Amino acid sequence: MTYDPIARRTGVLSRRNLMQLGAAGAAIAVAGPAAAQAGPQPHELRDFFVRDQVVGAALSPSGHKVAVLKETSEGGTRLLFVDIFSADDFTRPLSRSRLGEFEADRLDWANDDRLLVSLIQIISNEARVREGGRISDERITHASRRMISIDTVNGGAVVLFENQAGQLRSATDLGRVVDLLPDDPDHILMIAHEGGRDRGVVIQASDGFPTLFRVSVVTGRAERVERGTENTVGWHARNGVPVLRRDVNPRGTYETLYARSESGGEWRMLTRRRITETPEFTIIGPAASPNQFLVAARIGDEDVVSIRELNLADMTYGAPLSTRAGQDVAYGLMDGADRYLGAGYYADRLEYDLNDATLNAHHRALNGFFGNAANVQFADISRDHNRLLLYVTGPQEPGTWFFYDVAATRIEALGARTRLTAERLSATEALEVPTRDGSSIKAYVTGPLHGRPGPLVVLVHGGPELRDVQDWHYQVQALAAQGWWVVQPNFRGSGGYGQAFARSGWREWGGKMQTDVEDAVAHTIAAKGLDASKVAIMGASYGGYAALMGAIRRPDLYKAAIGIAGVYDLVAMLEHERDEDTTPDRFVFGLWSNRIGDLRNDRSLIESASPRRRASEVRCPVMLVHGEYDWIVPISQSEDMKNALERSGASVEYVRVDNAGHGDWVGEIDYALWQRYVRLLSSAFA
Repeated sequence: MTYDPIARRTGVLSRRNLMQLGAAGAAIAVAGPAAAQAGPQPHELRDFFVRDQVVGAALSPSGHKVAVLKETSEGGTRLLFVDIFSADDFTRPLSRSRLGEFEADRLDWANDDRLLVSLIQIISNEARVREGGRISDERITHASRRMISIDTVNGGAVVLFENQAGQLRSATDLGRVVDLLPDDPDHILMIAHEGGRDRGVVIQASDGFPTLFRVSVVTGRAERVERGTENTVGWHARNGVPVLRRDVNPRGTYETLYARSESGGEWRMLTRRRITETPEFTIIGPAASPNQFLVAARIGDEDVVSIRELNLADMTYGAPLSTRAGQDVAYGLMDGADRYLGAGYYADRLEYDLNDATLNAHHRALNGFFGNAANVQFADISRDHNRLLLYVTGPQEPGTWFFYDVAATRIEALGARTRLTAERLSATEALEVPTRDGSSIKAYVTGPLHGRPGPLVVLVHGGPELRDVQDWHYQVQALAAQGWWVVQPNFRGSGGYGQAFARSGWREWGGKMQTDVEDAVAHTIAAKGLDASKVAIMGASYGGYAALMGAIRRPDLYKAAIGIAGVYDLVAMLEHERDEDTTPDRFVFGLWSNRIGDLRNDRSLIESASPRRRASEVRCPVMLVHGEYDWIVPISQSEDMKNALERSGASVEYVRVDNAGHGDWVGEIDYALWQRYVRLLSSAFA
């Protein structure tokens, strides 16, 4: 059963196409799929980098209005606009606001009449740049964010912080909401950065610290509430009072969270966590009881991350409210009144455990409606839980927004992110992979549109304590469109499956983490009858490490390796983490030492697991890509790997991405890189 988002994107799926949900939650009936066109052709590579459709959507708290943010082109000029619809009639918008030549990254309703849009303008100016311990004056291109409040009833808009001339002049980021304050519809809490982090660098426009403001969405006027530290990136509030604060170190590698009671008092450190992997602690929202906040956390020796209440007065945790064996909570779900509804999990696809049995039944029915092949996310939920904004993604669905009326079982397509069509994209299959030591891992396999045997590309995720799921992945689809198969292994050490699974990869860099990848390759080749003489490997961050280590361990297997922002000398990386770690107890360095190995006691193991120190064993062509302002993995890792490969006589192509951080390049830069990836792989498979 196939769901085609393009065929249905502008249509209304009427009640005639649906069955009423009974008390037991009967499934929504799915209309038969339209006949597929004969011989659909895969998309061209360029198609995967075009964003010219719906940018975002938002449902008002009451569920009466829907805002749809779109982009278009007029006379070669890119334009942004937002349409406001009545949820009872999507045939014609109530109003349209033209926003000009901006980008946008946030769309929220402050109340039922006021819509907030965060606009981005790319600017270039002189700034103080801190890289490691060095500070210099350089010209930096970065994003400047401003937020506007649109009156959807009477028309017009105001720029928030309009009475803060200094902030408007110097701050790079005035587009982030801390709290929508549901009980105070005319105000929101926002953070102002006098300087900010963008693309992996710190831009210091002044010596001011981030500050929390209470901002009127009617007048735009802002009143200072509280000042943070130089590392503060956000607050979380309860009843308008900031009770949790988030600070991030200058490199952006770990986060420290502080808490205090609703009645005020001193900030106390709550916890710290790495922010480049599956989080062990995230903030969900205010709980129903006074002085309580909902968090997703792994406590003590527990295996999985669960949702529970945090007591702000004494910083103790309650029993789990939502938990699953072997699966970490992905996120918590709140409605339009900031009430907790339940938790989202990823098995292969997105699943919910909700407190509302009716919504659980509807989610199951919606999954069936979309062919059980997509992830149906409840993006917004009205206060009465009767109207939902859905964001649907999947291997053949780049992302489409839908409005859903629960009582009427009425669903309407609001628009898609891109012009990519399902019939020209490839399905993804989940495989259970047996490993050589008797264990098993999960891998996701995507074939070319024609499904015939052919070359295989191994795409290794980063982290390493992240994971892949059965979802939209433009890199996978871009590779499949070339006629290649793609396998994404969730090797031991991946995140999301609980602490025991993650720990099984500790100190296994170059060991079980690598053999799991090899076992996934062998299993895929056997299961799909692929050409074992045409296999390549690529990945970013940890995936870049795995790509180069794979080329060393299995020169007989891999015909090309692409490492993007990867780690290639584990000794040098650990020394870098040790030298850059400013925490009193060497928190970050300790985390990496646990995962990779101890520099003193495990040095020979670490050296042997470092691709740079074994560059002479590489036999296949290699491409290395790195951003010049990468604060997560220093660019020296790729530069030193390149030099080592050149000394050994290996074929290596090196790309330094200017003015970029840890793999955060997008648009034309990303497209140009992918043209190079495809050329290298095509040559290797010839």
